[in-house]
Amino acid sequence: MIFCSLVIVAIVLLDRLTKLYVLSLVEIHNHVDIFVTSFLNIYLVWNKGIAFGLLNFEQKEVYNFITGIIAMISLAVLFMIIKTKDIRVYFLSFIFAGAIGNLFDRLYYTAVPDFIDLHVNNFHWFIFNVADIFISFGVICLILVELIFDKYLVNENK
Repeated sequence: MIFCSLVIVAIVLLDRLTKLYVLSLVEIHNHVDIFVTSFLNIYLVWNKGIAFGLLNFEQKEVYNFITGIIAMISLAVLFMIIKTKDIRVYFLSFIFAGAIGNLFDRLYYTAVPDFIDLHVNNFHWFIFNVADIFISFGVICLILVELIFDKYLVNENK
């Protein structure tokens, strides 16, 4: 549990530091649009929706409802972390840390700063942040564990 707590704290700090850095660039330059490579830009957008800007609503009631749902799901993931005794605990920790990072922004800024813009030519993926990376990675790993390693984990826990 101590290692999971350290992982969670490290991810939340990394997420906060990257967001604070990008927001400080906005304060200095009044905008952020940085060409990093031919496939990566740093471009700030404020996301009031859920992951990758989905369900982006301007209505305060809908926003508050979605924020409440995210908080309840985060608590459920925390409960799962406490109860899980195998490798899945690390992937759940990634998801929880990312969710906490974005939940903090939803409560503090009333939107989540997203700034990583991956693209190929004129095709741009959804703009995202560090917390989204860890949430996505955790979910993908959990899916792979369930599809590939579930039989091994079930037999190991018996």
